[in-house]
Amino acid sequence: MTIRVNRRAALGIGTVATAGTVLGAAAPASAAGRPRVAATPARAAAQVAASYARQTARAGGNWQAYVSVADGAAAPLVAVADEADRRIEAYSVNKIAVAVAVLDKVDRGLLTLAQRVDVTASIVIPGGDGIFSLDGAYPSSVTLGHALAALLTVSDDTAVRLCGLVCPAAELNQILVAKGFPNTQVQPVANPNRFYLGTSTPRETHDLLRALVGGTLLSASSTAFLLGLLRSPIAFTDGVRREMSSAERARVATKAGWFDTARHEAGIVFDAAGAPVLTYALFADGQAGADDFGATHPAVQARARMGCVFLAAVAGLAGAGPAHRAAAWRPSNGG
Repeated sequence: MTIRVNRRAALGIGTVATAGTVLGAAAPASAAGRPRVAATPARAAAQVAASYARQTARAGGNWQAYVSVADGAAAPLVAVADEADRRIEAYSVNKIAVAVAVLDKVDRGLLTLAQRVDVTASIVIPGGDGIFSLDGAYPSSVTLGHALAALLTVSDDTAVRLCGLVCPAAELNQILVAKGFPNTQVQPVANPNRFYLGTSTPRETHDLLRALVGGTLLSASSTAFLLGLLRSPIAFTDGVRREMSSAERARVATKAGWFDTARHEAGIVFDAAGAPVLTYALFADGQAGADDFGATHPAVQARARMGCVFLAAVAGLAGAGPAHRAAAWRPSNGG
């Protein structure tokens, strides 16, 4: 089953809007209420499709997306396929791909998470996102594991350069091509150890995430490490995870990317047992508020409303594939 979404459907004139109405998709979710739980993967896919059409029309701008719902042992149901093969600037969503390439080298024994990389004043990107630019004291050094944690949780920009020290752009792209992702590529620059974050497509980003949770992309230990970062409490919370409890947020591994007018997000929703049940790649640009990088941006608000629907739609469903349980989280008061 494939439910296709295009501009016509997003404006409420097509099969997606009709399917959402016939199959009982509820009104947009909020902190005050959630749509009713879908009974089957097909109903869940219809709710997801209807929410995507409704929220993207409300937010405006340009959207490209690919979203699927697990369907037991069968192939996932494609809920949204909206310009899914369009190659676009992925921005920080591609930090997942950067981490995959680095961890591939860890799996092959070429790197270790415990090895150290130098943080020099010349490698720090001033301003922007992350923590390294806030240190104010250089040089220092951190482990590669620390750099990857900063890369995927607070989306640290300097951490990209730290990864480039151990996995140059040309090698990084070769690793991704060998793994089957020729459109998910960083953009090399004159310095071989530096790069812009490059491009992907909604389908390839979705498929990379599916391969990750399926255990075919990295070793079990590297998979657990990467997913632990993406579903940690300090990973991105302004979008899909915003209107969720801490326990619900732990069921979602996510990575956002933002630059200029673009506001992207991609991730995985897990069932209560830790099996992946919904995978999403949502790319947006051209909405109002280009200077707003907070939770009030129209595309980010749209993803927050979609997130509530996504979670509720699959709440009664079992995922498919290996289970990935979230690490225990215990608040601390120091000491």
